[in-house]
Amino acid sequence: MAGELRRQVHNIGRRRAWTIWAVGLAVYLLAVFHRTSLGVAGILAAERFHISASQLATFTVLQLAVYAAMQIPVGVLLDRYGSKILMVTGLVLMTAGQLWFAFAQTYAAGLASRALLGAGDAMIFTSLLRLVALWFRVKQAPFVTQLTGMVGQLGAVAAAGPLAAALHTFGWSRAFGTTAATGGLLTIPLLLVVKNSPYAGTSIERIKLRVLRDTLHEVWASPGTRVGLWSHFTSQFAPTVFTLLWGYPFLVKGEGLSTETAAGLLMVMTATALVAGPVIARLTARVPYHRSSLVLGIVVAIAVVWAVVLLWPGRAPIWLLVVLVVVMAVGGPGSMVGFDLARTFHAPHRLGRATGVVNVGGFIASLVTMGLIGVVLDRLAPAGPQSYTLHDFRIAMSVQFLMWLVGGVQIWRYRRKSLDLIDHIPGAMDALRRGETILPGLSRDPEE
Repeated sequence: MAGELRRQVHNIGRRRAWTIWAVGLAVYLLAVFHRTSLGVAGILAAERFHISASQLATFTVLQLAVYAAMQIPVGVLLDRYGSKILMVTGLVLMTAGQLWFAFAQTYAAGLASRALLGAGDAMIFTSLLRLVALWFRVKQAPFVTQLTGMVGQLGAVAAAGPLAAALHTFGWSRAFGTTAATGGLLTIPLLLVVKNSPYAGTSIERIKLRVLRDTLHEVWASPGTRVGLWSHFTSQFAPTVFTLLWGYPFLVKGEGLSTETAAGLLMVMTATALVAGPVIARLTARVPYHRSSLVLGIVVAIAVVWAVVLLWPGRAPIWLLVVLVVVMAVGGPGSMVGFDLARTFHAPHRLGRATGVVNVGGFIASLVTMGLIGVVLDRLAPAGPQSYTLHDFRIAMSVQFLMWLVGGVQIWRYRRKSLDLIDHIPGAMDALRRGETILPGLSRDPEE
């Protein structure tokens, strides 16, 4: 429990911390690559498995549904067993899932392999965030968290460019099989380097079922958890949906771009996220009182640019599509603010569960949006991907506005409730206005 965390045996925020983070980050890079690998392979997958748009969407929807469904169980296991064992397990599952997908010949086998990959992916990010929370100082953590998400997007760059080239040059099985083999190589440094905690004794919480039920209820009941979840929900889904599945077909079939230009725009999107991450991290650390307002501003900007693109007479000019991917890319770093909000409202021994709950938000929004776009496209273009038109995509992509509206209302609602909670705890509001995010009575253990 909290008292066991006090005897520090390793320095935090120093060389060992950065080494552990680097190894964990390499695993997360691979997880992002696997997660986004279908983005440039969607049209090929539709042809390989002879499937419709909604069936193609089901690949990613199922993968993200498994990911989202596992977040709370993973959070519980994370608080119980620590990060290392979960990351090893997740890496093994991802490797097996991607290898299976490389040689799958039927739609059912493809679905099963993507579900296995989603299960492994679900264990990586929250485990890495827990390592960041324990191995880095309070003032370092927001920056390292954003840096994690930012550098992790290089996995999406590899999926957008090199994987597209590998699929064209080497074919489906060799391209995906080679990427699967990378997981086996990363297992070695993960086992040798990563340590769960810089503190002596156990840093895990041994939980009975009754206590687990009560603590999960407390985590969920906190308005800080809710505002974190809805922040993640509202800002993450647009870039996720675009990079994981529908962006590439929208650009190629809808906007009439070449495959090379479409892949290039996806890489511009990822490069923008790399630049935006440190800026969002700095703002998050300096003005924590305005974190949810920052998220709302990002969401409004994304929605406005999408509205301009969808209402543009004819195909959008390339400069406008560049603006779209640049603005939309900021939603990725923006969603990371949700984890910082969770850290403010929970003590360290509950952080795994709180982070898991928050992480559900963006992926539920993403899978619902992906599924709805696929259903709309099937109704409008039942002949399949080769018959998609710009008009079809304009209608299908408009479902995003419903998700932004729901999420924005919920952020505003729980922002007010979370501030009311802070205001009733002596000294907490003053600390928040000073720029502190570890607050008395909320994210600091009462024994300290």
